[in-house]
Amino acid sequence: MKIKFLVLLVLASFNLWYCSNQSDKKRATSTDNPIMQQEDGSISLKLANAWFYSDTIDPSNNTAEWTVVISKTGSYRIWLSSATKDTINFNYLNKVKVNLSDREYIVIPKWDKIIQKSEDVSYPYFRADSFVGSFYISQTGEYNIQVTGEKVISEATRNQAKMLTENSKLMALIISPLAKR
Repeated sequence: MKIKFLVLLVLASFNLWYCSNQSDKKRATSTDNPIMQQEDGSISLKLANAWFYSDTIDPSNNTAEWTVVISKTGSYRIWLSSATKDTINFNYLNKVKVNLSDREYIVIPKWDKIIQKSEDVSYPYFRADSFVGSFYISQTGEYNIQVTGEKVISEATRNQAKMLTENSKLMALIISPLAKR
């Protein structure tokens, strides 16, 4: 009996150590290769390039995180970019949180811009962008940005769960500079 317990304890410890090392490696990859700001000032944060935390008990806590280098000071807007079949109801059950530095934005996504012929999605989906908020960057440098919500699902998880019939799915965060007047 004691031997079985010791074997189980060793296996559980190894599993815990292995999983935590895999998570650290993925996080290190995410921060070692930060996403750079484009010449026009925009930043596209695709879920495919994010580090993920998945909560199987409460999917509204699913989180994607990116490390971004912002090289231009100024005011910016944050947009959630979704693929949707229904431009009226995105079917988000919970609010979505976006964290940037010490700022937190909480929104229920609704369509603010519908892009009908977007290269980012294919039929039967439309691209729909939802305004999250705006912020000012006074110092350039590296920033961590997170998005949390039930639609934050990695492509691998989406394929594994065969979520092909989704009405909407979160694709990216888009950061765009505010136009100067």
